[in-house]
Amino acid sequence: MPTHVALLRGVNLGPHKRVAMPALRALVERLGHADVATYIASGNVVFTAGTAGSTLADDLEEAIADELGVTCRVVTLSREELARVVADNPYPDEPDPKRVHAVFLTGTTGQAAQERLAEVQDKLGEKVGRDEARIVGRTLYLHTPDGFGRSELARVLSRPGGPAEGTARNWATVTKLLAMCEA
Repeated sequence: MPTHVALLRGVNLGPHKRVAMPALRALVERLGHADVATYIASGNVVFTAGTAGSTLADDLEEAIADELGVTCRVVTLSREELARVVADNPYPDEPDPKRVHAVFLTGTTGQAAQERLAEVQDKLGEKVGRDEARIVGRTLYLHTPDGFGRSELARVLSRPGGPAEGTARNWATVTKLLAMCEA
């Protein structure tokens, strides 16, 4: 049963930062991990960690850069951490899983992240529309009832170096990754 999830930021979104999923699976296996599987081509990997610890993301980032020639941030979560993200979803009543996104934060968290989010929402004012965002732990939950692509809040939060530095996945992907860890 896979024990971890790795989420690559910004791969396979256009002609740059292309990562073939078979090559990514092979790389993760070469690093000594087992039960390696990928989900869709946006850089989602589930695996059983050969070694656990805080260096998983750093090791993956370095290996991806060295072996695949792609520089990207990697967020790793244990199966338990991902289950907590799912349990903490503040928008469980949204019927469309593509209207809820989890941004797995790599930058500022805690009170500083809360303050930056409040500043963005205040600055956008009415442009926020019906969109909502909340930070719980290391995850920013973004609810876009009118669609992610139409969301001014999502656009501002998704900017590189923006107030929600991390990698986003829609709720369908988040729950599928957890199911893959529990299979």
